[in-house]
Amino acid sequence: MRIFTMKSMLSLTAAAFILSASAEELTLVTQTVEYPDNEPAPCHPVPTPRQIKWQETEFYAFFHYGMNTYTNLEWGMGNENPNTFAPTEVPDPAQWLRAVKAAGMKGGIAVVKHHDGFCLWPTETTTHRCTSSSNENAKATNIPRDFAKAAKELGLKYGFYISPWDRNSAFYGTDKYVKDVFMKQCDELAQYGSDQFEMWFDGANGGSGYYGGANDTRSVDESTYYDIPNLRDYVHSIAPDCLMWGVGGEARWIGNESGYAGETNWAMMERGAASEISNRETGQEEGWIWLPGESDAKATSAGWFWHSNQTDLSAERLFQMYLETVGRNATLILNIPPDKSGKLPSSSVSVLEELGNLLKTRLGTDLASNATVSVSESRANGANRTYEATNLTDGDIDSYWAPNDGTTSATITLTWDEPQTVRYVTMMEYIRKGQRVKSFKIETSEDGSTWTPRATSIAQTTMGYKRIIPLNGSTSNSYGTGFKAKALRITINDSRACPLLHTVSVY
Repeated sequence: MRIFTMKSMLSLTAAAFILSASAEELTLVTQTVEYPDNEPAPCHPVPTPRQIKWQETEFYAFFHYGMNTYTNLEWGMGNENPNTFAPTEVPDPAQWLRAVKAAGMKGGIAVVKHHDGFCLWPTETTTHRCTSSSNENAKATNIPRDFAKAAKELGLKYGFYISPWDRNSAFYGTDKYVKDVFMKQCDELAQYGSDQFEMWFDGANGGSGYYGGANDTRSVDESTYYDIPNLRDYVHSIAPDCLMWGVGGEARWIGNESGYAGETNWAMMERGAASEISNRETGQEEGWIWLPGESDAKATSAGWFWHSNQTDLSAERLFQMYLETVGRNATLILNIPPDKSGKLPSSSVSVLEELGNLLKTRLGTDLASNATVSVSESRANGANRTYEATNLTDGDIDSYWAPNDGTTSATITLTWDEPQTVRYVTMMEYIRKGQRVKSFKIETSEDGSTWTPRATSIAQTTMGYKRIIPLNGSTSNSYGTGFKAKALRITINDSRACPLLHTVSVY
């Protein structure tokens, strides 16, 4: 007698089913590879698309202009007479933006309402506004309209500083203010352009004190008053690419207002007031949210608003700020205040033009584009993406070089047929998959075989979105005579995961 096991019975049943099926019922299924492009896994946290667009702006202007320009104050009380706002000419935001474009900036943010609550457009939310002034130039003022229009014509990004704190509104500190005043003001500004790239949500956003509009003293818990998560979602709904800086929780304040970030600067941060204050300049390697830094600085010697006794910082000093912010994985928002005419002073315009020339001269001709690039290792190419060394110098920010998974150290070498005079090296990580590099070093060789370390006085730790290294080790006297090099080598010593770079430039 033959004994059938359960296994054999199942096999016979399956065979019978296959035999009974007609040819028309049999189909071939094409197997798909799970990771056809062989891309490295993300190293979390990673930025949102909105944060990437914001960081790509890199260098942009701040324009503090308003009631304080005419009261010689920095913070008004909200009880100003609208007639005090008296421009000697119709304000000209197009002139502001032409000047900063010449300086190499990619956009600007205009203050359209400061803490005094005075609005620089014909808002329906308050009478504390430019059109309430008896001055004819004030009546013709509409800064957000003219600013957005000029930015679009010049191909620049734009955004607005609209103070959440309002010392004029009688509703401030009550349930009505955020919904019936502040959010409506955001709505009005979106009518002038919903493609704003940043909203400057100032950390000075209220609290206890005197409110001139109501002529009384109020106590407000600013930490809960604005309901930030829902307010942020609302701003995104009316301006999808608008990053809410500062209190908005999408980019952090570097904190020194002097135009520098930490030489080591991670784009990550842990949540919590103590952590965010103590690590503003450097970020945190183990931070669990993506919170890149923005450095705000003044291009003049006085306050944020124009003052008659101000002087302009030199173009060399502004170039140093650029190296110490944009060149250290942060963005730089540089304040240039318009004067009482509603225009930038001619001296400021001249300095901005000089700065633009410095950037073009010093960081305008990329010697890496004519170099031969080799790397210690590259991962296998995918179906639609390569990871070769040439991706580092192809000018495409969407292509990148990558080694194999598990590799945390590597070398990148650039060589030229003839020695080049080199002064700066720029390295850019592919941050869409997270910030990774923890330590590196740069060396040059005049003969292609003997190597000399460069910029040893600078912390060669993080790269991030962009790192610019002056090879002489100085950001205050960075240009110098340069070094003759037939080869330049970048050694990545350590990385949180396999390093990913999309660009290496040499100037």
